[in-house]
Amino acid sequence: MFYRTKLKDHIRIPPASFAADVKSAIIEQIKKKYDGFISKELGIVIDVSDVGEVSQGIIIHGDGATFHEVVFEVIVFKPELQEVVYGKVKDIAEFGAFLNIGPIDGMIHISQTMDDFVSFTKEKTLSGKETKRVLKVADLCRARIIAISFKELANPKLGLTMRQQGLGKLEWEKEVPAEKKEETAAKPAPKKDKR
Repeated sequence: MFYRTKLKDHIRIPPASFAADVKSAIIEQIKKKYDGFISKELGIVIDVSDVGEVSQGIIIHGDGATFHEVVFEVIVFKPELQEVVYGKVKDIAEFGAFLNIGPIDGMIHISQTMDDFVSFTKEKTLSGKETKRVLKVADLCRARIIAISFKELANPKLGLTMRQQGLGKLEWEKEVPAEKKEETAAKPAPKKDKR
């Protein structure tokens, strides 16, 4: 989920940026410092959305730069267990699919792609035996986050599932299940009133 989060930090403005407006220089330095920043508590920093309070700068002997205590807002993506996310299939492998959900990719194990026996094809797709459903690169999907790992901070991992109702390739939602087709075919057509 995306959040706007307020942070407070000391920001260093190098002498080369003194000619610029203080707020612009601070935003530039915050973006440099927090670009791609990932933490378990905060999530993944996407961008700086606003700069609030800025203290008067101090100069530390031997540095030449000014240091300002700054309160600012960042937009972060923090994945949550059981959250439903939308994404695009980025890659397909023998063991499953990788779904890009914006700032991060999640992995869907082959057993979690659909409620069917699934096989990997030579065309680099995942195919359901009974349903004949096919999952390929660039398909738009809806999935649920079932595992989150920040063990490697530089590369957090998300486990996803698409086996639950309402999840999967968006096109699958429009399909009428085989049981429903059989029920419809078995029902006699309504008789027309000849009045």
